[in-house]
Amino acid sequence: MFITPAFAQSGGFAEGGFGLLPIVFVMVIFYFLLIRPQQKRAKQHRELLASIRRGDKIVTTGGLTGTVVKVTDDVDTVDVEIATGVKVQIVRAMIADVRGKNEPVKAEPVKAKSAK
Repeated sequence: MFITPAFAQSGGFAEGGFGLLPIVFVMVIFYFLLIRPQQKRAKQHRELLASIRRGDKIVTTGGLTGTVVKVTDDVDTVDVEIATGVKVQIVRAMIADVRGKNEPVKAEPVKAKSAK
């Protein structure tokens, strides 16, 4: 029952090793360099999709460009005119960018005809 010198030596972490410190440091670096910027971009994209209006010029993820014709808030699709007289429905999540942002169309006041 002799103890060999190999078993008598102490382990690497038992004598003041770093332990979990490098792993925590790497996780913090990943958070600030990868995860946080990706969450910011996703939030901006959600806000962009929520602010789409009729008349906006959009670009899809497939590269199609067109003008928004009809937007319904409770539906996941948007009607887009990609050429004169050619209208397609596009899923909102597939809109990559809004190129031309138009101001909302104001209703013109109805003028009453005066009798002469």
